[in-house]
Amino acid sequence: MIVAIDGPSGTGKSTTARLLSQKLDFQYIDSGALYRGITLLLIKNKINPKDKEKIENIVKNTNFEFKDETVIMNGNDVTNDIRTIEVNNSVSSVSKIKEIRELICEKQRTFVKGRNTVIEGRDIGTVVFPEAEFKFYLNCDINTRAARRQQDFLDSGIKVPIEKIMKELEMRDEIDKTRKISPLKKAEDAIEVDTTNMIIEEQVDFLLKKIINSEKYQIIFN
Repeated sequence: MIVAIDGPSGTGKSTTARLLSQKLDFQYIDSGALYRGITLLLIKNKINPKDKEKIENIVKNTNFEFKDETVIMNGNDVTNDIRTIEVNNSVSSVSKIKEIRELICEKQRTFVKGRNTVIEGRDIGTVVFPEAEFKFYLNCDINTRAARRQQDFLDSGIKVPIEKIMKELEMRDEIDKTRKISPLKKAEDAIEVDTTNMIIEEQVDFLLKKIINSEKYQIIFN
């Protein structure tokens, strides 16, 4: 069974997906971390995003693991490294590259083979797993999203003006929604959830009830 959670940055997708996976005892995959990880490698190795051969080699030979809140890339904890401002400012440009999206889509499909999975991103329910049993699209007011992202930075010891964060979120939304390859959009059969006035526990509980009270879940697990 696959639970796909899509939506823009700052809506609580990652935390909600991770906690939901724990309650369901499903595998958790943060697709955004995959793109962030590759972005980090391109920055560190000073690889031109147009160098398709080097990019393909890096994506194919990069291994990811998700352990609770920790992201492991090639055996190293990169949880904080992939959340820096530099990566934030570059990830949308990197993730719109066709070759990168195709290779990461392959990785995601390999990850879920034979495993119940909660996976979140921007094109999970529309492109990567259009056949997912459950699809959710999380949305949120831009001011609330900016405040949440600012708190994430503060938790990592980084101070960033909220105006700067808001501008970057708006810019990223525009790139994600207008890119030609796998744009951010709600799947026709996805349940839209406005998380503006929800705390994480409420978001998780809402999705959990939708899943476990469904006929699909009852048939498979009861």
